[in-house]
Amino acid sequence: MSDSGREQIQQIIGYEFQDPELLTLALTHSSYANENSHGPRMVECNERLEFLGDAVLELVTSEYLYGTRRDMAEGSMSKLRASIVCEPSLGICARDIHLGDFLRLGRGEDMTGGRERDSILSDAFEAVIGAVYLDGGLEPAREFVNRFVLANLSESQLFKDAKTRLQELSQQLFKCEPVYALVKEDGPAHCKEFTMSCTVETYTETAIGHSKKQAEQECAAKMLKTLQKARR
Repeated sequence: MSDSGREQIQQIIGYEFQDPELLTLALTHSSYANENSHGPRMVECNERLEFLGDAVLELVTSEYLYGTRRDMAEGSMSKLRASIVCEPSLGICARDIHLGDFLRLGRGEDMTGGRERDSILSDAFEAVIGAVYLDGGLEPAREFVNRFVLANLSESQLFKDAKTRLQELSQQLFKCEPVYALVKEDGPAHCKEFTMSCTVETYTETAIGHSKKQAEQECAAKMLKTLQKARR
């Protein structure tokens, strides 16, 4: 990753790494690592950082909900936390900071739209959280989550079930319901990938998931973002 790229993403997130290589690692997808590992030269991917960042995200989110939702029962807090840290929601957060522009992807993954795929974006977003935690500790990681994830709770309902929220918004704006369609189905039986489209009036978004339901949720999350921008 170039120095200018690292500098740009650090300016966007408002955090300067003591160890910039942690940021590079957080943005390195397994497809890039596989393509660039030859013989003794092994390139590490962001999966271990994602694992760590996922735990930090869950802790900070749990702490936030415990402190701010004092009348909410445990079951309701669990459901809300799950909707905040789910793949489509984190994909939206990643797009807000243009994370896809800085990913290191393999050629095939890049050519097939990996920079816009929620599964890749959400994993990289969690990996960045893990990198910030390793570099600076819990406090800057908490600040990152508060700024780029939890702040959205007060300004939108994006973390509600995406399809439900989209249906409400579509009815409100256009008096119609979203239309979902299967675009294509790829991969072996044990590892299918479904590409679904979502259309609302003249707007169409597509997304890929390992189930039709997952792809529809990702489509709906992207469409919510599109419609909200169109209203501004």
